[in-house]
Amino acid sequence: MKSVLNVGGGSKAIPIPVYYQGWQHVLLDIDPRVDVDIVMDARLLGTLSPGFYYAVFCSHNLDQYHRHHGLEVLRGMHHVLKPDGFLEIRVPDIGEVMHFAVKNNLGLDDVLYQVPRGPILLRDVLWGYHVEIESSGNDFYAHKTGFTPESLARFVAPVGFPIYAMQQHDFEIAALFFKQRPTSEQQRLFNLNVPN
Repeated sequence: MKSVLNVGGGSKAIPIPVYYQGWQHVLLDIDPRVDVDIVMDARLLGTLSPGFYYAVFCSHNLDQYHRHHGLEVLRGMHHVLKPDGFLEIRVPDIGEVMHFAVKNNLGLDDVLYQVPRGPILLRDVLWGYHVEIESSGNDFYAHKTGFTPESLARFVAPVGFPIYAMQQHDFEIAALFFKQRPTSEQQRLFNLNVPN
């Protein structure tokens, strides 16, 4: 059975993409109070067994590390992936947020969109969701590194992920990074067209 390591997912109740259905879902989080399989700071991924996971899913977690710590996390992700494994990263699209804010003359406390827990303000996307930070008392959830598609590619690729594909939507960057050329199965799974 293929396995996906969900880094910083918070809870298995939070859905991950449907294409991981049927895979072994291993949740790694720093918070021992939630239902996790591995309690660990993602900066320590390099201490886990190498080449064990087929995929690493990291949604809105990499941006919560300072840049130099983010590189540690990425090296650890590379370490735990199989040679034909891939990394899926989702981060706020700071460039798109700023473009939208300027175009629409938005202030820091203006609403960008709604989520089940309440409105997301412009400042939430820039510095972290204030409701989550205030309710937990933990500023780990604050954003410490902002990304545009270009800066994310420049940040991740040199760690050992030379091939990538990205999409932008809803102020988010969704990116796939591959250690080697995507397999035909991966190309079908993600509808990729990678030239020979």
